[in-house]
Amino acid sequence: MHQVKPNIEALSEAIVAYAIERLRMDPPSLDHPVPQETLEALAGQTITEEGLGGEKALRLFIDTLAPACISEDHPRYLAFVPTAPSEVSTLFDLVVGASNICASSWLEGAGAVYAENQALRWISDIAGFPEGAGGVFVSGGTAGNLSALVAARHDWRQQHPDRAAQRGLIISSRGAHASIDQAAQVMDADLVQSGGHQLTGAVIESTIEALSAEDRGRLFAVACTAGTTNLGVIDDMQGISNACAKHGVWLHVDGAYGGAALAAPSARPLFNGIEKADSFIVDPHKWLFAPFDCCALIYADPAKARRAHRQHGDYLEVFYDGIWNPSDYAHHLSRRARGLPFWFSLAVHGTRAYAEAVEITLERAQEAAMMIAAHPNLEMVTEQRLSICVFRRKGWSPEQYKDWSDQLLERGDGLVTPTKHEGETVLRFCIVNPRTSREDIQLILDTL
Repeated sequence: MHQVKPNIEALSEAIVAYAIERLRMDPPSLDHPVPQETLEALAGQTITEEGLGGEKALRLFIDTLAPACISEDHPRYLAFVPTAPSEVSTLFDLVVGASNICASSWLEGAGAVYAENQALRWISDIAGFPEGAGGVFVSGGTAGNLSALVAARHDWRQQHPDRAAQRGLIISSRGAHASIDQAAQVMDADLVQSGGHQLTGAVIESTIEALSAEDRGRLFAVACTAGTTNLGVIDDMQGISNACAKHGVWLHVDGAYGGAALAAPSARPLFNGIEKADSFIVDPHKWLFAPFDCCALIYADPAKARRAHRQHGDYLEVFYDGIWNPSDYAHHLSRRARGLPFWFSLAVHGTRAYAEAVEITLERAQEAAMMIAAHPNLEMVTEQRLSICVFRRKGWSPEQYKDWSDQLLERGDGLVTPTKHEGETVLRFCIVNPRTSREDIQLILDTL
């Protein structure tokens, strides 16, 4: 099974050929999910005692399984938060897989960790984090938020050992990502949501003031959002950071989606105050053109994260000599070098190309908002923020929105899913693909 045989050589060539063919698709087929029973009929039992063989298994994927997966890099995929990896980042992901690097420690993956850290440094720089900032690439925003808040709680308990047995308390906005609430549940902490869709420094002050003396003592973190997933709202990080500094509370910034806009000079002022945060995440697999899965988790003071996350064991003592070990900065141990495809794309194209690509998507979202406003059947629901447009089709019921969305995908014209705003079913564009054109948007709007 582990020998290089002629049939493996042929399979390697076939896999690489398919990968290149997929990259050349412009655009790729949008495709769509199919029912479980359909896949059972078409694919049947794929895991057998004797094995299918490489050629048959690859053909099964190409012909049956891949078409049942939506292509998130299609320029008219405008739902959720899409992904639009650069060609070189996707190609290099093949190299990362083939290299089989364990990037848990400097000992095992020094070269990979060195490269990943340079990519993290660029993100730290555009966020204005201090020179000593650093962190790690984790699987996604949910893992990043949890790991950052675990570090925050550990730091709070170290500062207040008399509260070590107490449940901690987190404050976020009501527009915060669901992973903040989930993190609180996993940590057995309490979450107070304030401020409607946007969190401000004044709201933080009033929320803390309204807490009992006991609850104020339990407060260990404020989680604000640099671009909410649904609306693109950026919390008042300047005011929030001042309030957190005043009360001695850890500030975590969830920029999983919106933090990528830090790369665009036109949007950078929207994030003023982020440089005072204790921790910050952004997902390169969302709007920084990396393939799944990749979240950058960065700490202003990595030593605090290391004290929270370092795992101890006899066989791990070899890692405790001061070297930089990615496993020390999040809730994980084993990890692939998931930041390398992002690093490679940055190294190939340069940071100016990244700034230009993000600016293109911001401009396209502004154009989309104007096209929606000019459409006789449509109207914007909220102001256009970052690369998100939220709008309604006048007179439609929730069922009509769903039917339209299903038909759009079935025809292969695009993916735009309904969302909710203040209890109302509406539509939402999220544009993160520089290949999304004005014509793509017009094609979708013409169906409304």
